[in-house]
Amino acid sequence: MEPSFGYSFPAIRGVQAKREYYVSMCPLRLIPRIFSFDSEELPPEMRAQRNLNEARIPDLKQYILDNSEDYVFSALTASIDADVHFDSVGEGEAQRIGILRVPMDARFIINDGQHRRAAIEAALRDNPSLGYETIAVVFFMDRGLKRCQQMFADLNRYAVRPSPSIGVLYDHRDSIATLTREMIFNSKLFRDLVETEKSSLSTRSRKLFTLSSLYTANRDLVRGWEGMEIEEAVRKVQDFWEELARYIPEWNLVHERKITAGEVRRDFLHSHSLFLQAMARMGHMLIEEDGWRSRMTKVAEVDWSRSNSLWEGRSLLNGRLRKSHRNVVLTTNVIKHVMDLELTEAEQKTETEYTKALS
Repeated sequence: MEPSFGYSFPAIRGVQAKREYYVSMCPLRLIPRIFSFDSEELPPEMRAQRNLNEARIPDLKQYILDNSEDYVFSALTASIDADVHFDSVGEGEAQRIGILRVPMDARFIINDGQHRRAAIEAALRDNPSLGYETIAVVFFMDRGLKRCQQMFADLNRYAVRPSPSIGVLYDHRDSIATLTREMIFNSKLFRDLVETEKSSLSTRSRKLFTLSSLYTANRDLVRGWEGMEIEEAVRKVQDFWEELARYIPEWNLVHERKITAGEVRRDFLHSHSLFLQAMARMGHMLIEEDGWRSRMTKVAEVDWSRSNSLWEGRSLLNGRLRKSHRNVVLTTNVIKHVMDLELTEAEQKTETEYTKALS
């Protein structure tokens, strides 16, 4: 029987795994009202969702508010635990289009998108005008807890986050991502040596660096440059890395196909993200000095090979590369010492602790 009171959603009817489902558009202002979470007080086996990670909500909310002209959210997926009625608007193919009528006492459970739902609710409190915009919703019929749990497992089973590198490659909002892309594409050397899609390199890869590792390094290099024009920032960043490359012959030998990238990554520190970040931290201080280029010649005096005992305990542990914050600082300290640059208070504290531990 058609419900006399309830929700009416314009919808398209489809069939998946021999079950009907419906795709609709829902105004954002209704999302917090009609879509609920399972109680987090229930044990996991009695819920159909993971617990809400509150730490994710502020960033998602701010993403909506900061990009109100061009934010993008994918569809929510929800289950309805009631008998629904679908009124088609026509015959033939038009039978798929109509109005989905849902009883007022129906319960909607989000199978996928609970953090988007919470972020929408938070954003509406700051900007109520967003409530008239819409988000796609896919409705499935609830067949009980077991079915809802299986839907959650299926929807997340093959979900794979894109690599950090491709995230940087495609991100046009992040100024450091833009700067890093421009620096690479403007440089014949780095355009050849940087992997822009993957964030890990196989032993047979021809690339020396990943886009994500250079992005991370550039965050440290350009700290405090917020007011600088992007063109000037790109030029300064490119100048720094290309000047550095002049004193690391292995980079150029890989570019010239005289040695392989795999050999360099195996035998030296200077192609790894740890080194890039440490060098960027040094560069952040050095690049503001007059005559900084002439001081870069000291890079050539350092033995960057992994067999150099200097790096054990700083960059390596039992010969294996370490990437913790402490290792970055200890590696930065060596580079700053070579460049005759002062350590910050935090860097000096880490250095003192390291030296005491050795004695």
